[in-house]
Amino acid sequence: MRFLGKSLMGLVLLALTLGLLLWSGVTVRDAVLARLNEEPRVPQARERVFTVNVVPLEFQTVTPDLAAFGEVQSRRTLEIRAAASGTLIDLDPAFVEGGQVEEGQLLARIDPADAQSALDRAESDLLDAEAESREAGRAIVLARDELAAAEEQVDLRDRALQRQRDLLQRNVGTTAALEDAELALSSARQAVLTRRQALASAEARIDQAATATRRAEIARDEARRRLADTEIRAQFAGTLSDVTVVAGRLVSTNEQLAQLVDPGALEVAFRVSTQQYARLIDEAGQLRPSPVTVTLDIYGTNITATGQLSREGASVGAGQTGRLLFASLDAPRGFKPGDFVTVTLQEPPLPYVARIPAAAVDAADEVLVLAEGDRLEAVTVQVLRRQGDDVLIRARDLAGREVVAARTPLLGAGIKVNPLRAGNAAPEAPEMVELSEERRAKLVAFVEGNTRMPAEAKTRILAQLQQPQVPAEMIERIESRM
Repeated sequence: MRFLGKSLMGLVLLALTLGLLLWSGVTVRDAVLARLNEEPRVPQARERVFTVNVVPLEFQTVTPDLAAFGEVQSRRTLEIRAAASGTLIDLDPAFVEGGQVEEGQLLARIDPADAQSALDRAESDLLDAEAESREAGRAIVLARDELAAAEEQVDLRDRALQRQRDLLQRNVGTTAALEDAELALSSARQAVLTRRQALASAEARIDQAATATRRAEIARDEARRRLADTEIRAQFAGTLSDVTVVAGRLVSTNEQLAQLVDPGALEVAFRVSTQQYARLIDEAGQLRPSPVTVTLDIYGTNITATGQLSREGASVGAGQTGRLLFASLDAPRGFKPGDFVTVTLQEPPLPYVARIPAAAVDAADEVLVLAEGDRLEAVTVQVLRRQGDDVLIRARDLAGREVVAARTPLLGAGIKVNPLRAGNAAPEAPEMVELSEERRAKLVAFVEGNTRMPAEAKTRILAQLQQPQVPAEMIERIESRM
């Protein structure tokens, strides 16, 4: 009986177990069918709103600036060279690197002993030539007197011949006396020819003496110039550079001793692109005399000078592009030849343009404009110039509208934004509360006993709690956790 009872109890438990399993399976099946038959529930997503800075578009006439880099150079640089060879003496103390000299100042002297000797010899030769000229003058006077005396003798001999002929016709004279008179006249005439030849020689001697005197004067002047070449003087007031001489040095002819630079005649040479150059010329193709500002940046300290665009290079050098321009400086105080400077010059004014940040324009020349409902709209604009961190644009029907100042990959057309304008009020300062000593002690004890708070945050909060006034928001946050 006992065995039968236990067997029946086991069958009952097995039946109950199978019934429960069947009931569980039916319940799961009904739940799955009900889940599958339900309509899908889509969660309501909230639209994300971005906060952006916007700037208004104000179209006006703007004069753009063109920036370039150039080098300061001198318009008046003279190479000081030795015109003679010899030893340098009498070196001026200012004849050093960076020395300031005046116009006509004697910088150095080359030993003038040889040049002085040559000048003395030339002057002596000139004295000899002048003496020869005076002697030739006296000789021609004597030659003329001798010629006059010989001509008088011819006259006398001619009259004597006429008397002998008259006497012979009256049968008083003789033929021998007539022949003697004719011979005497012929000898007198021969003497006149000799005196004329002597006069011609004296006149030639005068010409030769004049030529010799002129040659001696030329030699004297040349000797004086060679003596003057031994003196090295400054041709204009300026500053010396590249000085390579010392007293006692032997220099050769045409050797460069230094360079003289005029610090007041400086200009800047800079290169611009062909497109920029086209904006600087007028309708006739001539370069406009635009004002120029030259800046030398010396570790944050700027030296600035103004000037004017003066001329352009005659040709484009080999391997170079663009155009080489030159600008004269009005008052180049602090500038030196060789300085690398920034050149800023004004271009012709551009009408109806707006200046916006360069970050507002993408690579496709599009900007994001604030439309209705604070949503963004992409608009294509014409970029005319880039001015540092800004650009000058021109667009139609955008006057008075606002554009996004800085684009990000998250922004695009149709996105809703929260615009921040330059005129928006600044955020209010947090409310400050004065704590009692008991309340302060409780707050400090709670913060010090908080083991989950980072050490840096704990130090910062404790330092704020020690102040006379503590932000009310921080007090409420701590007390809510106590």
